[in-house]
Amino acid sequence: MSGTRTLVSPAVLARQPGRAVYWTVFTGVVVLFALAFLFPVYWMVSGAAKSPDEVARTPPTLLPEQWGTSGYTDAWDLMRLPTHLWNTVVQAAGAWLFQLVFCTAAAYALSKLRPAFGRVILGGILATLMVPAQALVVPKYLTVADLGLLNDPLAVWLPAVANAFNLYLLKRFFDQLPRDVLEAAAIDGAGKLRTLWSIVLPLSRPVLGVVSIFALVAVWQDFLWPLMVFSDTGKQPISVALVQLSQNVQLTVLIAAMVIASIPMVALFLVFQRHIVAGISAGGTKG
Repeated sequence: MSGTRTLVSPAVLARQPGRAVYWTVFTGVVVLFALAFLFPVYWMVSGAAKSPDEVARTPPTLLPEQWGTSGYTDAWDLMRLPTHLWNTVVQAAGAWLFQLVFCTAAAYALSKLRPAFGRVILGGILATLMVPAQALVVPKYLTVADLGLLNDPLAVWLPAVANAFNLYLLKRFFDQLPRDVLEAAAIDGAGKLRTLWSIVLPLSRPVLGVVSIFALVAVWQDFLWPLMVFSDTGKQPISVALVQLSQNVQLTVLIAAMVIASIPMVALFLVFQRHIVAGISAGGTKG
């Protein structure tokens, strides 16, 4: 007798009526969930293709009466999207690189080098997760202002380094690496740095992918901190520019700008979704 119990028994699935009911219910649930997730995306994309009068119409139209791309072209030109998208890419890429280098080094040190008072240091790092992010805004701003980093990408890059969650995620993954592999590398004469570069990092690609996604998305969608440190509109990221310029453009243009701003993150997820799922399952977030 099988020890696995399912909602529908194998005996029911073996009969034609049972299979028909099962696949009908299964298909209906999949279609409903797909519509629930994809309809908002379609509504946003189609809204940018409508005329301003049609967008404001009540009740709304499901399909645009006349498809047009003027909303996208106007958003690209009027809202200076290339400039703000490039600013966002620079800020996100720098924050990702800083965070990956320093968090990986710190996690490796805490996991494999076992420094004195390592547990105390790790506890202090994790304790920062209990502090509301809003409570750190003023101290961070004063520090950045004192260092003269306002309107400078370093104002985004340096605070992004101190990410306790990603550091802990990396440490948990490093803790689970086979000790035999690391000991074999040490016997072959590899030092700590060589072991990190040649052994640990290649084995850690899944969790590094997850940390990379978290780091990029956090900067891409952040609004409050870039708004405070970038008073120069020419250096503001897309998240701030969309709000700052939304008062002077039509609704269709604003919707089109939001569609364009979301494309990089959607594309990034679609390209690396397999690595993200693998990293979450192997990165120490389980049990």
